[in-house]
Amino acid sequence: MTDAVSDTAVAPRGFSWRRWRNRKIASRGFQSWASRFPLTRGHSRREGQRLFDLVSGFVYSQVLAAVVELDLLEALRDAPQTAQDLGKARGIAPDRMEALCQAAAALDLFERVGDGYQLSALGAALIGAPGVIGMIQHHDVFYRDLADPVALLRGEKDTELAHFWPYVFGAGAAENPQVAERYSKLMADSQTLVAEETLRTVSFDGITHLLDVGGGTGAFLAAVGAAYPDLKMTLFDLPAVVPAAQARFRDAGMAGRTTVTGGSFRDDPLPQGADAISLIRVCYDHADDTVRALMAKIYATLPPGGRFIVSEPMGGGARPERSGDAYFAFYCMAMQTGTARSQARIAELMAEAGFENIQTPPTRRPYVSSVVTGCKPGAT
Repeated sequence: MTDAVSDTAVAPRGFSWRRWRNRKIASRGFQSWASRFPLTRGHSRREGQRLFDLVSGFVYSQVLAAVVELDLLEALRDAPQTAQDLGKARGIAPDRMEALCQAAAALDLFERVGDGYQLSALGAALIGAPGVIGMIQHHDVFYRDLADPVALLRGEKDTELAHFWPYVFGAGAAENPQVAERYSKLMADSQTLVAEETLRTVSFDGITHLLDVGGGTGAFLAAVGAAYPDLKMTLFDLPAVVPAAQARFRDAGMAGRTTVTGGSFRDDPLPQGADAISLIRVCYDHADDTVRALMAKIYATLPPGGRFIVSEPMGGGARPERSGDAYFAFYCMAMQTGTARSQARIAELMAEAGFENIQTPPTRRPYVSSVVTGCKPGAT
């Protein structure tokens, strides 16, 4: 009786239904019955498969890693090959290569073709997604950081990802050119998809000069510049990435309308003169205090009516979703700085900085990026 009164007094509406449902479903007897009853067995089977996929997901990710490391995607793109031939070329016993190919086929990465295997449509899409292969290739680092997830949650691990992305701790941590090249390449590859999604969502009409802060080697600005050939652009990032950015714009024929300035947004003033500023995959790398300070600096730099654009993977807020609230949330946690915020949270931080007319438009591929925009008030 006490529990019932307590539930009614303090629990949200619908809680009693959820408690009854959860206790019923958690009953082994009910599960056995539901798996046999004609009206429930289909649902029971699908839910069981979903649960098993969650339990075995770590194996699936390692199958994917092996497929990428052994370069099987390219090997099977144009014509089928047998497991024996694939294994011989890679020093793997035929029976074990057969097991890998069967697993990849079960995950819809390969298709059985006679006695061999060929890339499936999903596998081919993996090749055509810029940056995804690079993400998979460095997942061994992330995987080790997640080996003890409770220790990660308690902050007891010196994570490897914190050393993989040293720039998040300040410019001094990323002065090594080899380190800068490593993270810049992965960011540039993955930013191609982010640029596509941002350009589908945001119109840059009316902007005359765009400043991209933390833009790496300029993949985002190059995409925007190709879509808006009259746009003047400035890239601001750490000095170590400046030469690669300059080379990108020179090769793209954009050097005459693009300025690349080296510096740290933590320590240095932002370049002046832009009527729009973008942060592409920047905020989620940093803690709230750093993001607040950066947004305040952006607000001060923009003229009245200036536009502010944030695009990056985001959480779902009140409606959690997998890419932002599972993958990127734990990725940021392993980096030991930053967090995957929702559109609503980004909007709150923009409002705190003084921006108005804040918009949170939907994107077609939120697992790639979500967008929040705002304006500095005072335009005439």
